[in-house]
Amino acid sequence: MIKIAIVDDNSFLIKATQEKLSFFDNFDIKFTAIDGSNLIEKLKKNHNIDLILMDIEMPNMNGIEATNYVKINYPQIKIIMLTVFDNDENIFNAIKAGADGYLLKEVNPKDLNQGILETLNGGATMTPSIAMKTLKLFRNPITFDTRKNQEEISLTTREIQVLEQLSKGLKYDIIAENLFLSKGTVRKHVENIYFKLQVHNKLEAIQKAKINNII
Repeated sequence: MIKIAIVDDNSFLIKATQEKLSFFDNFDIKFTAIDGSNLIEKLKKNHNIDLILMDIEMPNMNGIEATNYVKINYPQIKIIMLTVFDNDENIFNAIKAGADGYLLKEVNPKDLNQGILETLNGGATMTPSIAMKTLKLFRNPITFDTRKNQEEISLTTREIQVLEQLSKGLKYDIIAENLFLSKGTVRKHVENIYFKLQVHNKLEAIQKAKINNII
C-alpha cells in the first residue's frame, strides 16, 4: 500500500481528491491536513508517509514553505503539488523548494494515479501545460523578486543571534548563558521574533527564517 497525506485548506477539495484515489486499491490515506503547520504537527506523530499531495495557497504556512520544511526534515517523502495555480512564480518556487511533481487539481483519477506511481518510481510528473511552462522557464529564466519577503522582515542582530541558537535546539537558559543575557530577555527577544515573522512557535520561526535566508 502507498501511504498518502493530503494537504489542503479546502475540505471540499480534500474530499474530491480522496474520491479520485478511491478508484484504486493501492492507496492508504494516512491523514489530511489543513495547512503547512498542521501537516508538520501530524508528521511529528507519524512521518511514515510515502507521498504528500500538497496545495499551495494555504494560511499559516503555505504549500511551498511546507514543501521546503518536509524536504529538509523528511527527504524520503515525495511531494506532488496539487493546485489550481499554474503561474510561473509558483512553479519556479515549488521546484526550488524540492517538489517532485506539479499537477493541477482538474487532473482525472487515472492521471493522478499514474502521476503518483511515476513520482514514487523516481520520475517527475507534471500536467502537460505545467511541463511546457517549466521548459520555458529554463529556456528563458525569469528573475523573481525572492527578496521581497526578506525586505519585509527586519530582525535585530541580537534577535538573529537568539534565533540561530534556537535553531540548534538550545533552551532559553542555555541561550541566555551563551549570549550573556537574562532568561527573561531571551524570552522577550523570542516574542519579538514571533511577532516580526508572524509565526506562532519556534519551528515556524526557524523555518521561515531559513526560507528568507535570515539564518
